[in-house]
Amino acid sequence: MLDKIIDIINKKFKDSVLHNENSNYILIENPSNWKLIADYLIQNSNLKFDYLMSLSGYDLTNDKVGVAYNFYSTKLKHYLEVRIEIDSNVEIPSVAEIWRTANWHEREAYDLVGLKFSNHPDMKRILLPEDWDGHPLKKDYETPEFYNGMPVPKDKSYWE
Repeated sequence: MLDKIIDIINKKFKDSVLHNENSNYILIENPSNWKLIADYLIQNSNLKFDYLMSLSGYDLTNDKVGVAYNFYSTKLKHYLEVRIEIDSNVEIPSVAEIWRTANWHEREAYDLVGLKFSNHPDMKRILLPEDWDGHPLKKDYETPEFYNGMPVPKDKSYWE
């Protein structure tokens, strides 16, 4: 089924989408095309990806970050993962207007990994205070010793 989905997408966006035969996802090469591709994923009658299950930000090496979108079609009963990997200073077009749940997911990816989503309706932190320094899921993140005069525990046993 994934091969059929990839064929449909490649016919429309051949120069924007990569797929490695050993993977179960597609990679968007140019994030500026993401909004067009996203519209196509929900509107094409053979795709109908009407449910954004999750959106996960992740940190790569060499100042690169990525986001993985997990989609499901409730009408056609198929699944697709879409990834975008970029330099950390590049913005990804928001898809919150297409899938409303992306609003909170994109804010979480910004808060924890530092991903930026252009044209997001309310791009601000969702889990941490606005004045928090850094993004805790970045590989180079260092937990501060104090926040507003309160100690910040670094020892994971504190939370257990």
